[in-house]
Amino acid sequence: MVALLSPLNSSEINQLYVFGDSLSDVGNVFRATGRQYPASPPYFQGRFANGPVWVEYLADALALNSERNTNFACGGATTGSGSINGIPGLLAQVNNFTKTHQRANPHALYVLWAGANDYLYGAASTLTPVENLSKAIESLAKVGAKRILVANLPDLGQLPASRETGNSQKLSSITSAHNLGLAESVDLLQKKLVSDTQLHIFDVNALYREAIANPGKFGFTNVTDRCLNNLTRCEHPNQFLFWDGIHPTTAGHRLLALYAENTAVSKAIAA
Repeated sequence: MVALLSPLNSSEINQLYVFGDSLSDVGNVFRATGRQYPASPPYFQGRFANGPVWVEYLADALALNSERNTNFACGGATTGSGSINGIPGLLAQVNNFTKTHQRANPHALYVLWAGANDYLYGAASTLTPVENLSKAIESLAKVGAKRILVANLPDLGQLPASRETGNSQKLSSITSAHNLGLAESVDLLQKKLVSDTQLHIFDVNALYREAIANPGKFGFTNVTDRCLNNLTRCEHPNQFLFWDGIHPTTAGHRLLALYAENTAVSKAIAA
């Protein structure tokens, strides 16, 4: 894969561990379903996008090859400790990791991003998803993870799949509540955990808002519609923020990686 971000000093972060859902899945569900889902093409090699996803661009920026990049994310995952249709939730992914890693690599970056599916599947309260994310963070910290990046949620009511539905306003409200609860939880955990544990919130919500308000700044011409519609692809996908009704294009993922790098890496190196 061609690196699209400037590589950093790999001695600062020497490994990447990723837990989450389809936004970070690099083909785990694709392989588990015998290369049947998501259909590739039009999806790219089992990613829920038209190209690499953000954690792959982030790994490139850190000059981490596949042996230093471990991804547990599965499309369809919630934040839970169980599984739905055989898909382990984020907390289940973390629990599986901590059972086999009694001493985590303190020089690795641990990425957590989930919650959208909880609400898209109908969760009406933020209590359990935020609690699950908090438990996941604490579990990683207990085995020695020192640098943890947890992403909040974009406005779920303004996705192409939800914008024109009756659930739009409800999803927007619950997104705001989730992000507020997550911020408060991370702040409490930062005070509770040992002082050299660095927790960073990746403010995906703010980035989406900025991209939608000022699309030209990021090279987009369409930030409301989906590029892929009933297997028909738009002519210029890199000018679209959204690939399908929920997921960003690989251009959107590249933007996410750039901002994630600035959030987790630059701040951590300066610390």
